[in-house]
Amino acid sequence: MKPIRRTFNLLTLVDAAALLVGAPAARADDLDAILANKKIRIGVDFSIPPYGLVDENMKQDGSEMDCAKLLASDLGVALEIVPLTGANRVPFLQTNKADVVMASLGITPERMKVIAYSKPYSVTPAAVGVPARVKIAALPDLVGKRVGATRGTVNEQLLTQQAPQGTNIMRFEDDSASTTAILSGQIDAFVTSPAVLYALNKKDPSIKLRAAIMLKYFKVGAGVRQQDTKLRDRLDVWVDTNMKNGKLPAIYTKWFGGPLPIEQLNAKE
Repeated sequence: MKPIRRTFNLLTLVDAAALLVGAPAARADDLDAILANKKIRIGVDFSIPPYGLVDENMKQDGSEMDCAKLLASDLGVALEIVPLTGANRVPFLQTNKADVVMASLGITPERMKVIAYSKPYSVTPAAVGVPARVKIAALPDLVGKRVGATRGTVNEQLLTQQAPQGTNIMRFEDDSASTTAILSGQIDAFVTSPAVLYALNKKDPSIKLRAAIMLKYFKVGAGVRQQDTKLRDRLDVWVDTNMKNGKLPAIYTKWFGGPLPIEQLNAKE
């Protein structure tokens, strides 16, 4: 698919759209409905491994899938997975298509204007990923290069903020399109997580992707609607409990091959 080459303001398109739409009409807190219906709808993005993926047996899997299963189990309710993309994570909450979003959702001031977050339970670093054939080591090296990012994500935001003038920024509608673009040579680099680079290299070692420039570490939280304060508070307790008993750190280690970086998780903004 062809990327759309437009520049956006600091507020991402997704967040801006959510601001225009506004919050839904007042209603009972979602936690009450979830417990009464004995079901929770959790949005997960399966296009960005190892956070979310579909394996060779067409089974939905990944670190966020494990977190969603753990949350539903701890609440004692059935789990309904709502597949989504990076660009529609916030709109799916705003339009009540999901009760909770667990999709490597970085906590940012812009998103906090329109949704609420649980306490952070993971981190996602943003890096400029490049193949071995491309010589990029610092931000000035991006000038004249085609650099991709997925629309509506913090990666797009960071690229827009930090890329020097003369960078050819190319925006894609989902992470699968961004990945296809880098693998096919349509772009020279893309902003993503080192974990994604690791997963792609593991699948095809000849790619030799590397994190050339680290842009920022983002804390990851579960997203909910702002009015669902009881649900948010319950999620905070859930995070505290599963951080202390080691279940959330264990999920991180299982999928990312190393310990959860507690220092980054607890760092003050």
